[in-house]
Amino acid sequence: MSAEWGLFSGGRWSPGVGVAEVRNPYTDEVVGTVVRASPEQALEAARGLAGVRSELTAYDRSNILTATAELLHRERDDFASTISQESGLAIMDARREVDRAATQLRYCAEEGKRITGEAIRTDVTSARQRRLAITTREPIGVVCAVTPFNRPLNQVVTKVAPAIAANNRVVVKPSEKTPLSAIRLVDALLRSGLPPDLIALVCGEPGELVDALIHSGHIDMLTFTGSTRVGRLLAASAGMIRQTYELGDSGALVIMADADIPAAVAAATAGAFATSGQSCRGVKRIIAHEDVADEFVRELAAAASALVVGDPGDPATDIGTLIDRHAASEVEARVARAVAAGARVLCGARRVGAQYWPTVLDHVPRDADLVRLETFGPTAPVIRVKDFPEAVEVVNDSRYGLQAGIFTNNLEHARRAAELFDVGAVVVNGGPQFESPNIPFGGVKDSGIGREGARYAIEEMTRVKTLVI
Repeated sequence: MSAEWGLFSGGRWSPGVGVAEVRNPYTDEVVGTVVRASPEQALEAARGLAGVRSELTAYDRSNILTATAELLHRERDDFASTISQESGLAIMDARREVDRAATQLRYCAEEGKRITGEAIRTDVTSARQRRLAITTREPIGVVCAVTPFNRPLNQVVTKVAPAIAANNRVVVKPSEKTPLSAIRLVDALLRSGLPPDLIALVCGEPGELVDALIHSGHIDMLTFTGSTRVGRLLAASAGMIRQTYELGDSGALVIMADADIPAAVAAATAGAFATSGQSCRGVKRIIAHEDVADEFVRELAAAASALVVGDPGDPATDIGTLIDRHAASEVEARVARAVAAGARVLCGARRVGAQYWPTVLDHVPRDADLVRLETFGPTAPVIRVKDFPEAVEVVNDSRYGLQAGIFTNNLEHARRAAELFDVGAVVVNGGPQFESPNIPFGGVKDSGIGREGARYAIEEMTRVKTLVI
C-alpha cells in the first residue's frame, strides 16, 4: 500500500504528519505504510464534510453501493490478502469476510431505497384539529465511524454502507493496527462513483484523533465499535451528538441435557475458534448441563484438536494469529489463572508468538476472569450447571449482554431463554455468532447502545422531521 495513502480529506489523498508501519502479526514483516493524520487535520476533514450537502438520489446511492459490492467480488483475493496480512486472520476467514462485506453493501443498497415516513391524522383530541402530519427521515449529517482491528473490512462496511445509504457524509477512523482494509474500501467507493467530498478517512492514534473529531463541532453522530472501556470514555465525552456503541461481550452458549450434541459441538467450535476467537459475538462461555457435559467436552476437544494452526496465508490453515503478541500473552495468562483456580485443560493452552492454539477448558469457575472479562482469543471455557434455572443465572451473571445461544429440544426452555436471558438476541439451537444483514444487532448493559444491521443502522443514522399541513 502506498505511503501516500491514509489521509483522505477535502476530496483527495493528502500528506500527513508522518508515516506508520503496518506489520504482519505472523511474520512481523512490514506489509504497508500509511499516512498519519494530526488532530488538526482530522478537524479539517470533519469541517470539510460539514460544508457540503449530498445531492445523490436514493437511486444514485444504491448504484454506488452495488458497484462497490461488485468491485469487492472482482478483487476478492486482493482484499482477503490485505485482511490476512494486516490482522493475521486465516485466509479462508478473510475471504469469508470479503463476501460478508459485499453482502452488506448489496443489502444497504436496497434498504436505502426504502427510507420512508408516515402520514398521521391529528384529529385525536377535543380540539378536533383536522390536519395531516407527514414524517420524513433526513440524513443526520456527518457520521464519525470508529472501527476496531478485528474484521477490519466488514466492521467498516457495517458503518459506512448504511451511512451512505442514508445520504450522510462520513469520516472513517479505522484501527491503527489494521488500517489497510479501510483504505482499500474508501478507494473502492471512490472508484464506484461516490463523490469524493462526501467521505474522509484519517489514520493515527485513536485517542487524539477521535477526541478532535467528536469535539470539532462538525460531527452529528458517533458510531463506535471497540472495547467497553473506551466506549465509556467516549460516551462521557461526546456530549449531545447521536451515538451508537457496539462493545464487548462474554457470549454464552447453553447446552441443555436434551441438546443435539453434534450440532452443539459444531456451533461451539465455529463460535469459539473462527477468526482466532476475535469476534465480539463469538462463543466466550459454554454453560453445559452436567448430564451431557462429559460427552460434550470430549467431542469439543476432539474438534478443536483437529483444527490446523499455522501460516495465515496458507489455505489449509484454520487458525492464524491474534492481532499481536501482547493479545496472545493475555489469553495465555487468563487460561493459566483459570487452571490455577481449578479449571482443567483438555487441549491447547499453547502459545508461540502471536499464535494461540485452540483451547478447551472444563470445570471453569464462573468467577474466573477468563469468562468474566471479554477474552479475545480461541478459547472454549466450559462451566457446568445442574439445571435450567442455574444456566439462566450464569448467563446473566455478566456485565455484558450482546447475544447468547441455547441448544435444547424443550420448547419451554427455548421460550424462557428468550424471555430471561438479559441480552440483545437469543439464538435457539445455534450459537451467539449468528448474524444476518437484515436483523438488528446490538446489546444491553456494557455491550453497548443502539443497533446495527442495515435497516436499523439507517434508522440510527437519520432523524425524523414532521410536516403539518
